[in-house]
This record gives sequence, structure tokens and C-alpha cells, in this order.
Amino acid sequence: MRRNWFLFCLLLAVLSSVVAIRRLSSILPRVEAQTPKVLNASSTAAPIAAKPAEMTAKIIPQGSALYVAKRGDSIALVARHYLPQTSFLTGAELAAAMRQSNPEMRGEFLKAGQQVIVPGILEAPVVERSVPVAKDFEVRAIYLTGIMAASDRGLKIVRRWKEVGGNSVVFDVKDSDGLLNIAFEHPLAGGRKPVIRDLAKLTRFLHSQGMHAIARVAIFRDERLVLAHPELAVQSRRTGQAWKENGKLVWTDPSQPKVQEYDIALAKKAATSGVDEIQFDYVRFPAEGDQKDAKFYFQTAHPDWKRSDVITDFLKQAYTELHPTGVLLSLDVFGVMAWQRPVDLAHTGQDIVGMAKYCDVLSPMIYPSHFFGMDGYDHPGDAPEHFIGESMDRFELITKGSGVVIRPWLQAFGWRTKTYSPKYIETQVLTAKNKGGIGFLFWNANNDYGKPYSAMPEMRGAKGQYFRGDELPAQAQANLTTSPSGTQ
Repeated sequence: MRRNWFLFCLLLAVLSSVVAIRRLSSILPRVEAQTPKVLNASSTAAPIAAKPAEMTAKIIPQGSALYVAKRGDSIALVARHYLPQTSFLTGAELAAAMRQSNPEMRGEFLKAGQQVIVPGILEAPVVERSVPVAKDFEVRAIYLTGIMAASDRGLKIVRRWKEVGGNSVVFDVKDSDGLLNIAFEHPLAGGRKPVIRDLAKLTRFLHSQGMHAIARVAIFRDERLVLAHPELAVQSRRTGQAWKENGKLVWTDPSQPKVQEYDIALAKKAATSGVDEIQFDYVRFPAEGDQKDAKFYFQTAHPDWKRSDVITDFLKQAYTELHPTGVLLSLDVFGVMAWQRPVDLAHTGQDIVGMAKYCDVLSPMIYPSHFFGMDGYDHPGDAPEHFIGESMDRFELITKGSGVVIRPWLQAFGWRTKTYSPKYIETQVLTAKNKGGIGFLFWNANNDYGKPYSAMPEMRGAKGQYFRGDELPAQAQANLTTSPSGTQ
């Protein structure tokens, strides 16, 4: 009897506990799925639902957002989500800043309900303006691909270049593969996701590092465009189809108005995103392949024109449209054009005298290793002083009285030379300067600048022997005291 009574009392106790738990759960706040909310610098932190154990809200600094993690979230995932809304250029930089703002975070994954401060939130999209400089501003530049410029490694290269005395960076907006590295709305642009997500943020970063920002645009060699629109390519007289240079379909018709309009529109897009200079490369006709089989638009539209007339007319139009935006226009040209051989002019259309009228800067590509069979040298790559000096003398003579600045591309790679070294770099820079060059551009397709890094401190220490040492205007520098990524 007692045993039955005990069991009856125990059952009543259990039932009472269940009822109490249900009543308690009805008054506790429920955790709902969260939609990330951005709080800008002027916002007041709004209450965000969290688990009972984390009801105490964090104090949100100005210019930050508060995110409450969901199951499966990681720091990298949250950083990628917020990156476009922040001043940071890469997800890795934002993730590192998030760790600094949330020192309690451990590991890569977040706990459901964990409150995370996301720093660097922008109140509005970045609007960056060009920093105007004279055309004879002494540029000391390295080249970066578009992918590299938008990467963590690229940002490190820029900072390193600043440390050793550089003041400019050339980066690809469009290379000769035709792939666009920036967002650009145009019927011919294609749908590729740009690797430089926000050009204005990149140019602001470059300015914050004291860098003159040069956007390189490969003009008429555009593989993507001719594959997508073969009607815009050079045409074959023999087949009636797109012409190929040594078996490769890579060349648009430089005289095709739709191609010219597309390239100028792209350059103007870059010019209004804060770059300081537009650099045209491949502003020429194809120089190889079966030239007699190549058919161009201008041969029907302007039968009395030569290839050089097409190039000069295009540059006149581009210069007219770009200069009002406040940017400089520079042109890359073959180094061999300094020799003014009729065959080179007939093929490329690069009439240096005519081109000099419609640009601020000419940048001849005078890599010593590329002067095959010239001037009796079996190994031109090992004769930098001769080929840099001879090229500069000739370009200065050709352009005399035009007012154009000669700023050469110099060799920063070891191809076809056994003497590539920091001294090789110094020899090129000194020779170019002594022959009238103003500034220089270092080219390395892999963006490996170990030798220039080693040479620059010694050249800078020589106090004017190798270069003047121009920097961005003092007023512009004063406005760029902090990097958008939170580091200087």
C-alpha cells in the first residue's frame, strides 16, 4: 500500500515539473534566423536576438556592424559577405580586422548566436578622384596583373614598393586576353565577374600609399572579344572569315568603329574611378602572320588611308574624350620603332611622330633582350647600356619639339640574359635618365620584383643620380593619412 502511494506521489511530481517547464519556455525569448544588418558609422546599435546565454549586447564602435552568427558560419564566410560594404580590399584583410575587433574569437568557425563586430563599414560607396600631376611627373613604377592587384599578395607588393622608393603602379584593367578586370556595363563587355571588385577602393588604397595609379588597357589585341564577336576581327581575304595571326584568333580590326568606341568607353570608365593615368598598350595593327591576307574596315571606308592614319585618328578621338576627365594618357610602343624601319611602320601603324601629338607620355618597350639581331649584337640582353641608350637617343630625336615625355619600360626579368641583377637594373635606369628619360616602368609578367627591390635603396641613396625622387603633391598626401584597409 505504501509502495503504491509513493509511486502515485512521484508521478504527480513529474507531471508538475513538465507543466512548469512548458510555462517557463513560453516566456523565454526565441532565437530567430537572423538577416545580417549593417550599422553604419552614425547608426545606433539595434537589439539583435541572441541565445539566452548571450543576451548581453556588445558595444558597437562607429563604422561597424554587429552580426549574430548562424550555425555553420565561419569568419571567412562572414568576411566575404560583408566585404563589398567595407573599406577593405580583400576578404583576408577584413577577416584579420574582425579578429582584432573580436579578441575572444578562437579558431575559424563561429558558434550559433555568437555576436561578431564587423569593422570598416562604409556609409556610402567609395568615390575616388584622380590626383592631378604634370605630365613630366617622374613615375617610378612596377606592373601588376589585374588578379595580382586585387589580391593580398598584390597589396603587400605595393607596400613593399613604397618602402623602397617607388611612387607608381601600373595594373591591368584589360590585358590582351580581353578579359575585363573591372565592372563595366557595355554590350560588348561579356559577363565575367571582375577580379577588381571595386576600382575606386583600389585607387584610394594606391593613393593612400603615395602611388600614382596607372590603368593599363590592351586595346586592339583582344582575344575574348573576337571569339565572342568574330565580325569585329580582322577578316581573311581568302576565307571570308576571321583572320588569324599565326593560327591564333586574337586581333580585333583596329579600324572598326565599334571596337574603337568600346575601348574608349572602357578607358573613360577607369578614368572616372580615380585612376590618374590611362595607359594604352597594343595600340597597333598585328605585325605578324599573313599580312597580305588581312582585310580591314578602313580599306573600304577610307581607301586612301594607311594603317598609321587609323592609329593616329583613333588616338585623336581618345585623347579628346579622356583629357577632360583629368587623367594623363600614355602609350606603349615597340622599342624597335625608334629605328623607323619602313616595314615596321607599314605593319604596326605606329607612326611615332603622329602618335606623339595625341598623348602625354610615350613609353617605348626597350627591353634589351628583345632586340634580336640588332646592331650586330649576338646577345642583346647582355648589352643594356647600348640598347637603352640607342633607343632613347632615337626616340628623343624623333619626338623633338612635340612636348611629349619619354618614360621607358625597362626589363625586370632574366630572359635571354646572363647578367640580370640589381646592377642590371641600375644600369638601365641610369642610362635612360642620362638620355633624357623622365621616370621608368619595370615589367615582370610574374610580378616578381626582387632585383628592383634590391636596387632601389642604393639608387635612392645616390640623391638625384638615378632619379629626382618626385612624390605625389603635398596637398594630396595630406588628405591620405590612412589606408582604407586600416593599415598604412
